[in-house]
Amino acid sequence: MSGAGIDAGARLIHGGGVMGTDTVIQIEHVWKIFGAHPRDALNAIRERGLSKAEVLAEFNAVVGVADVSLDVQRGEIFCIMGLSGSGKSTLVRHFNRLLEPTDGKIEIEGTDVTALGTKELQRFRNQKIGMVFQNFALMPHRSVLDNVAMPLEIRQVAKNERMRQAAAILDIVELGAWGSKFAHELSGGMQQRVGLARALAANPDVLLMDEPFSALDPLIRRQLQDEFIRLSKILKKTTVFITHDLDEAVRIGDRIAIMRDGKMVQIGTAEDIVMNPADDYVADFVAGISRLKVVHAHAVMQPVDAFVAAQGPITADAPRVNEAETLSNLINLAIDDDSPILVEDAGKDIGVITRADLLRTVIEGTEVS
Repeated sequence: MSGAGIDAGARLIHGGGVMGTDTVIQIEHVWKIFGAHPRDALNAIRERGLSKAEVLAEFNAVVGVADVSLDVQRGEIFCIMGLSGSGKSTLVRHFNRLLEPTDGKIEIEGTDVTALGTKELQRFRNQKIGMVFQNFALMPHRSVLDNVAMPLEIRQVAKNERMRQAAAILDIVELGAWGSKFAHELSGGMQQRVGLARALAANPDVLLMDEPFSALDPLIRRQLQDEFIRLSKILKKTTVFITHDLDEAVRIGDRIAIMRDGKMVQIGTAEDIVMNPADDYVADFVAGISRLKVVHAHAVMQPVDAFVAAQGPITADAPRVNEAETLSNLINLAIDDDSPILVEDAGKDIGVITRADLLRTVIEGTEVS
């Protein structure tokens, strides 16, 4: 990338906010450069188009986040993913200013987070944002109930009330009987559920989850993913979820953002990214993902008029599906019936799917050795 500028080649796709247009988090042109003279390094990037390697060589500075913009809608689970060193955890720590940005705008619920003073920032973090870390971060000398009640204690809620609220949250994460225990008496999965309960206890508007399940065994991780999906449907919290596991992002996220070298490469639904990768890096990233549960009828279908013009009328008894039907179910339907499948929306035929369309979609999603 030498000489081409640090943000050259990045393609940013803002997928349509699946939860509506009520933006809760808005990040605009955020940069984070670690080093003694970050502003000088940033000016050099902008004026001379330095690459990440050139910034390191000339300024002994590391570009952690490079000109990232994104928005998160109310109630959305927004997954940010990438390999180690991609900048995903660095980025999320700017949302509550655990890290100070070198440049850019961070707005949550209409509040300019970068403009908050020390006391305002503490209040904002306590009232608006809950965070769940990878390492649980439970206080070993406190009971489970006391750990969960900590955010309310900081908020100076009366003891009886904070214990009542903490107990209610423990019930939601199905740990109500464990309130009097200590962290070392719980399994890793149970400790992480306590960490989640603590983040939820203060009823924050936004949840930040930094690889919360990655330290757990695969079976426990999947169980907690299921638990989190269940809780999300109940509580409808706006969530930013950091992960390096694409399968996890596909299972959990309404939209997924893929980062590389501090840059945002692509944002979209799992289907968007699997069917239309922004570049070779993303294509390689998603090559191993099964399309069966990710791809839906609307992404496979061809126009009805074009099909009829080429192959003639469709029989009246042709099977019909909704545009959201999964590829897996479409294949099962095609096994039982060799007729073209009609796709409809609100009672109107909007597309048609043939066995050839299904085979082509499956083959294109298969890794070629």
